[in-house]
Amino acid sequence: MATIEEIDRTRVPQHVAIIMDGNGRWAMKQQHERIFGHHNGLTAVHKAVEGGVRLGVKYMTLYTFSTENWNRPQAEVDGLMELLVKAVLDETETLMTNNVRLRMIGDLQRLPERSRTMLEKCMAETAGNTAMTLILALSYSSRWEIAQALKRICSERLDPATVDEETLRRYLCTSEYPDPDLLIRTGGELRISNFLLWQMAYTEFYFTEILWPDFQQEDLCDAVLEYQRRQRRFGKTEAQIEAGE
Repeated sequence: MATIEEIDRTRVPQHVAIIMDGNGRWAMKQQHERIFGHHNGLTAVHKAVEGGVRLGVKYMTLYTFSTENWNRPQAEVDGLMELLVKAVLDETETLMTNNVRLRMIGDLQRLPERSRTMLEKCMAETAGNTAMTLILALSYSSRWEIAQALKRICSERLDPATVDEETLRRYLCTSEYPDPDLLIRTGGELRISNFLLWQMAYTEFYFTEILWPDFQQEDLCDAVLEYQRRQRRFGKTEAQIEAGE
C-alpha cells in the first residue's frame, strides 16, 4: 500500500470524487443489519477527508445519498437520515480543525427538516475554511441535475443560439467547482451509478474491491499514485502534449 510520502505533491488531483460502496455487504459479513455498515462507513469518511487534506486535495465530493436511494426500505432511509445528523454533529469540530469547508449538492428539499437544518448550520460554521471543500452529494443524481438545469434554462427563455456547453455548466449544481480529476469507487462494482455524468467526461476512474468501511488513507494514496501514473490527454496526441500544446 502506498504512503503519503510516495505521492508527488505537484501532481495531486485537485478534485477527487468518491462513490462509497460496500457498506451493506460489509455489515452482512459482520452478521449485522445494513445500517451497521453505514455507521462504520463514517470512520472511512473521516480517514478519506483527513487524507485528502494531508495530500493537498482541494475538493472532495462524496456520493452520500442518491435520488434512487429514496426507494430503499423506509427503515434504512430513516436510519441514514439520522446517521447524517449524527455525522454532522460529530464531525463539525473535525472539519474546523482540518480547515475543511462543507458544501452540498442535490435535491435538498427532499431531506428531513432536521437533517437539512443541521447541514446548513455546519456549512455556515465551516464557510471560512480554506484547506479543502468537502461536497456531499445528497438526494442527488446526475440525470436529475441535468433535467433541473434544462428547466431553469427554459424558464429564463435563453436564446437557443446562445446555449452551449458553458451555458449548461453554469446551471449545474457544481458550477462553482472544477470537474473531478479522479473518481474512486469502492466495493468492486464497475459503474458510476448516475453520479456527475456531465462533469466526469475526462475524469480518471479508479475501482477497488475494498468495501467502504475498510477504506484507509493508504487506499486513497494508492488511488492517487495510480492517477499519477496515467497521462491525461483530453483528446490530444502524445506529440501535442510533449510539445506543450
